[in-house]
Amino acid sequence: MARHVPAANPVRLGIIGTGMAAKRLHWPALASMQSRFTIVAFADHTRSAAEEFAALAGLSMDDYYPDHRALLQREDVEAVLVAVPIASLCAITLDCLTAGKHVICEKPPGADLDEARRLVAAAEEHPRQVTVVAENFFYRDDLRLARSLLDRGVIGEPQLLLERWVRQLTPTVNPFAAASWRRKPEHHGGSLLDGGVHSVAAIRLLGGDISNLCARTKSVNPAMKGPTLLLMSFDLASGAMGNCVWGFFANPVPGEVNDTRLYGAEGALTVSRGRVVLSRDDGSIEEYRLEQGDGGYYNEFLNFYEAIVHHEPVVGTVRQSIENMAVVLRALGSVGLDWPSDGSTMDLGPLKGGVPLWRPREAEGLFDTLPTRVHVA
Repeated sequence: MARHVPAANPVRLGIIGTGMAAKRLHWPALASMQSRFTIVAFADHTRSAAEEFAALAGLSMDDYYPDHRALLQREDVEAVLVAVPIASLCAITLDCLTAGKHVICEKPPGADLDEARRLVAAAEEHPRQVTVVAENFFYRDDLRLARSLLDRGVIGEPQLLLERWVRQLTPTVNPFAAASWRRKPEHHGGSLLDGGVHSVAAIRLLGGDISNLCARTKSVNPAMKGPTLLLMSFDLASGAMGNCVWGFFANPVPGEVNDTRLYGAEGALTVSRGRVVLSRDDGSIEEYRLEQGDGGYYNEFLNFYEAIVHHEPVVGTVRQSIENMAVVLRALGSVGLDWPSDGSTMDLGPLKGGVPLWRPREAEGLFDTLPTRVHVA
């Protein structure tokens, strides 16, 4: 097993946006990576949010800025985490790239495909700077393990992929839903885009690119503006067919089984949070339980760090994120296309080569140097 050697000079990180995502998702990962990243500045237009983050992370308000552009003027800021609402992501990330900073930004890479295209063009214009879109599902340890098993051919030729994500989504039960920009979004697709890109990332990581699709949507949640129910059928580059159900309801839902399932000619694979189950055609079952993983946030920051310091390739590129985003928007009919209401399919164009499987630098196994531990039953 490879061993982590602490960095002599951690990457000096600025954070733009100190709200829920920064506090609950990104900071726990960064707190365990202080040999790799040190936070030197942070910005938020709401001072109270910045004060809460400063108290959590042990930072001085002397390094706080109400305007992100002032933070970007600091020469000691090498890289920036952009964790702002979707409607502001593209403009602020473009500012970071123009200022010469490496960037890891929240997903998706824009409020619409035009913004996303601007961002990918800017990333390509700054090839010396690392740009990562924080799609944590590309880095989730359970999904990476499942992908490695599929690459070994454990279920034979894939035939069917089923993805299910049904939950209650209201401000009273989910603090992320309380944000006004999520309840009344300024971006196309609303909560289905915000959450749906995660599901598409999982589908593409396991099954390959989606070659065509048909979908139906409906608004069923008065607490969230826009469509909140989606049924989608699709074809995959792997040759499998697929079906996806997303339902974000206002009313309580029963104990749902939300997972991803792949059925093949020689077995089946089920992936749920922290658990992968392989069912072989001879009736035997292998269960993998993953402990101490954090949903991929540690891994995406490690990929960001290793890309900056060691020039490792990035998995969560802007182009990969656009692929996720385009699937959702085309399913929703939100990109100005003449989306047919009768459920007929739409060709998504040529395949882009799929999603590579990420692993730590110079690691032989999937989990070398990582905090995750795997138990097999």
